[in-house]
Amino acid sequence: MKIEAPTEKILRYLEKKVITRDNPRTTPALRDCIADSYARLIAPAIEREIRNLLTEQAEEGAIKVFGKNLEQLLMQPPIAGQTVLGWDPGYRNGCKLAVVDPTGKVLDALVVYPTAPKHQVRETKATVKKLIEKYNITLVSLGNGTASRESEQILVELFKEIPQKVQYVIVSESGASIYSASKLASEEFPDLDVGQRSAASIARRLQDPLAEMVKIDPKSIGVGQYQHDMNQKRLGEALGSVVEDVVNRVGVDLNTASAPLLEYVSGITKTLAKNIVAYREENGRFADRRQLLKVPKLGPKAYEQCAGFLRITGGKNPLDATSVHPESYAAATKLLKSLGYSPDDIAKGGLHGISAKVTQPKKTAQELEIGELTLQDILQELEKPARDPRDEMPRSVLRSDVLGIEDLKPGMTLKGTVRNIIDFGAFVDIGVHQDGLVHISQMSDRYIKHPLEVVKVGDVVDVKVLNVDAAKKRIGLTMKL
Repeated sequence: MKIEAPTEKILRYLEKKVITRDNPRTTPALRDCIADSYARLIAPAIEREIRNLLTEQAEEGAIKVFGKNLEQLLMQPPIAGQTVLGWDPGYRNGCKLAVVDPTGKVLDALVVYPTAPKHQVRETKATVKKLIEKYNITLVSLGNGTASRESEQILVELFKEIPQKVQYVIVSESGASIYSASKLASEEFPDLDVGQRSAASIARRLQDPLAEMVKIDPKSIGVGQYQHDMNQKRLGEALGSVVEDVVNRVGVDLNTASAPLLEYVSGITKTLAKNIVAYREENGRFADRRQLLKVPKLGPKAYEQCAGFLRITGGKNPLDATSVHPESYAAATKLLKSLGYSPDDIAKGGLHGISAKVTQPKKTAQELEIGELTLQDILQELEKPARDPRDEMPRSVLRSDVLGIEDLKPGMTLKGTVRNIIDFGAFVDIGVHQDGLVHISQMSDRYIKHPLEVVKVGDVVDVKVLNVDAAKKRIGLTMKL
């Protein structure tokens, strides 16, 4: 960056300020001083100041985009109730596989060598067939790293050979290797090697993206370009607060949450998170929220902050499965009684239409001695207990066939998932190894300043192929269909 300033005008202005009266001896010397000080000191200082200001503004904007991308990534809806095969592709060291049951428990882990240099395709297919039959696998979570394309081809061929209906999703591997080599991963999976831990993490990313992603430093998840050029402290703080906000918005199951997930709950420190997990392992499941007060170092103040974000399903009090804070239990119970319900009705699947029964919210709130907004929150929770805001987000695109870059032709219409957003456009996964770029000019018929006005990370969008450069592995897409 260089500033082209009106130097002559600036020098005349400075001369008027400095040279107060004309003197044939001093005026030429002062003019030389002014010209020298402007060229050597003032101009470079102004240039640095403007550059720093622009950099700061750009950094602020970039951090906001990273935060938004991370939020959408963490808010991706979980794929529950399926046994998933995590597949971490590779060449020389083979492809690491891990079978994970619907609760996230690893059932099996092994290594296969379908890619170069061994090319054991037939043996790999036979192994995976046995795994699918033995564990009733319905979904494969395939990492998008090295040898992902070859692994995808093998999987699609295999799916055509078996009677079972199995689908696959290509999952971002960002941060998986960092997690698999961490102390936390070795504590979680002491019997697995680093590669198999990575495969287990890739599988769990489909089952519950939020619970798995919080185990990784937010900066290692890869949510934008030029991330390493940012002020790392500010970036870390911004991304950390995004994770905290998402965790508290979604809520946490107290009986299954890991210590890293609990750490992001409001009021819970790293030490408290470990104490909660240790208490749970020693005393079994939490039966009600009040039990939290028995956890070492968790006092009334921390309980007050965290209780509303921690859920207990199948506990003593059905309200513990909702985001209703214990402080409002008396009001919620009184409200239920006045409408002819009991807390046990919540456990049966929610009280649909309960909001319509409260015809005078202001009067009801006064009777219950709570605010109107609190009343609305309570009614929402009673209608849909433990509602997960992620359910409203677009689902992952499940695939059972493969496309190569050579199969793409201009004019083809495809469905894809937005993987990343930058200032000039968005990268969309259309099932090819290489993501396609939708330039900002191809996103909407109206003028937009930023791609976030139209799309978010995780959105499922319809796109049309504009151009394909197979040699450079570039795919141009448009959303103007």
